[in-house]
Amino acid sequence: MTEDDTPLRGRWIAMAALLVAGFMNLIDVTIVNVAIPSLQAAFDATDSQIEWVVAAYILSFALFLLPAGRLGDVVGRRRMFVIGVTVFTIASALCGLAPGIGGLVAARVLQGIGGAMMTPQTLALVPALFPPRERGAAFALFGLSAGLASVTGPVLGGFLIGADIAGLDWRPIFLVNIPVGVIAVLAAMRFVPKIPGDKALRLDLVGMALAGTGLMLLLFPLIEGRQLGWPLWCFAMMAAAMPVGVGFVLWQRRQARAGAPQLIPASLLANGDYVTGSMLATLLFAGIPGFFLVFAIFLQVGFGLTPLQSGLTTMPFSLGVLGASVLSGRLGTRWPRERITAGAVLLVTGMTALRLVLPDEDGALSRLAFVLPLGLAGLGLGTAVSPLFQTVLANVADRDTGAGSGALQSFQQVGGALGVAVMGQLFFGMLRAGGGHPDALSASLWFNAAAFLAVALLVWRLPEPRLVPGRGTPGQGGRSAPAPAE
Repeated sequence: MTEDDTPLRGRWIAMAALLVAGFMNLIDVTIVNVAIPSLQAAFDATDSQIEWVVAAYILSFALFLLPAGRLGDVVGRRRMFVIGVTVFTIASALCGLAPGIGGLVAARVLQGIGGAMMTPQTLALVPALFPPRERGAAFALFGLSAGLASVTGPVLGGFLIGADIAGLDWRPIFLVNIPVGVIAVLAAMRFVPKIPGDKALRLDLVGMALAGTGLMLLLFPLIEGRQLGWPLWCFAMMAAAMPVGVGFVLWQRRQARAGAPQLIPASLLANGDYVTGSMLATLLFAGIPGFFLVFAIFLQVGFGLTPLQSGLTTMPFSLGVLGASVLSGRLGTRWPRERITAGAVLLVTGMTALRLVLPDEDGALSRLAFVLPLGLAGLGLGTAVSPLFQTVLANVADRDTGAGSGALQSFQQVGGALGVAVMGQLFFGMLRAGGGHPDALSASLWFNAAAFLAVALLVWRLPEPRLVPGRGTPGQGGRSAPAPAE
C-alpha cells in the first residue's frame, strides 16, 4: 500500500490474526520447557528422546524457514500463512493426543514445519495491510507480542499442567492451540487480502536436502551418542557433516553461476562479514534453548518443584529480555558492537552467578537466589539480539537483505538445536557419571558461558556499521539493513 491508497477495512483485525498466530508459535517454544519433566515421566522417555522433543521442533523450523519464505512468493502470502497455521494447529492436536514419545517427536517435526510456513508471511503481509504511516505501529506490535510470549509461556505452561484439566496432565499445553489456530485461520481468510504469487519462481530442493543431511549428520550423534555408548559410527557421522557442508556451498555456487534458485545466495556465503556474523548468532542462541531444557529438569526432577513453580522461577529471565528489548528499541542503531559486547558479558555474568548460587545436592533450594542471575542473563540477551542482527545485515547488499535476514534466523534456530545437543550431553552425561543435579547443571553452564564469551570477543571482528546520511539505518556504501523481529 502507498499513502494515497484507501486504508483497508478490517486491517487491524487481520493484524490481530497475524499476531495471534505468531504468538501461538513463540509461546509454544517456551511453554514446552516447563513440561519436559512431565513428558519424560509420562512416557518413561530416555534422556535423548526428551532432547528430541525440543530439538526436533527447532531443527525442522530452521530447515523449512528459508524455503517457506520463497513458497510464500510462489503461492501467495495469505495462502501460505493459512496453510502454515492449519499445519501448526493439526500438529498441535497430534502432539496433545500422542500415544508415545515417538509420536510426539514426529508431531513436533510437523509443528516446526507449520511454524516455519507461517512465520515469514506475518511480517511480509504488513505492507499489504497498512500504508507507510501505520507500519511502524504494526511492526512494534510484533515485538510486543514476542516479549509477552516469552513472559507468559512458562507460567501458562506450568498453570495448565498443574491444573490437570480433565486428567490430561501435560496435553493441554498443545491442545490449547486448536481453538486459537481456528480463529486465526478464519480471521485471515476474512480480513487478510489475497495476494497472488509468482509461479515462475522455483525452490532449491537439492540445497534443502544437502543442508538437512549435514545438520542431521552433526546433531543425531550428539544427541544419541551418549545413550548408545558412543559407537564408532557416531564419530563417522559427525566427520561426514563437513564434506556435506562443503558440498552445500559448492552447490549454491553452481546454482548462482547457472542463474538457478539458491537456498542461501552464494553472494552471502562469499561475504566473510556475513558468515562471521551468522556464526556469532549461532553461538549466541546455542546457549538459550539448551539452558531452559536442563534448568527445568534441574528444578522439577532434582528439587521437586511443580511445573508452575518452575515457570515462575524462570520469569526474571523473560522480564529481563522484555525490558532490555524496549530499551534497545529506543537506542536504535547507536553503539551496536558495544551493546552486543555488553549483552554477551551480562549473559556470561548471569550464567557464572547462577553456578555460584546452586545448592548442594542435599541442600535447600532458594528460588530467590536465582532472580538476579536470571535477570542479568535476560537483560543480556535482550541487549545483544537487535544490534547483532543490525550489525550482521549492515554488511549485506540491498538485493540480499531479505535472504540474509531469513538465513540469519535459520542460523539462530540451528544454534538452538546445537545447544540442546551439547548442553544435554554435558548435563545427562554428568548425571550418568553419578553426579547430582547441581553438578550436572553446573557442568552444562560452562558451555553457554563460553559461547557467550566468544560472542563478546569475536564481535569486534565485524566492521562497525555506519549511518547512511539521511536514512538513520546502518549500512555500508549506501546499503541499509532492517532490524530483526525479536
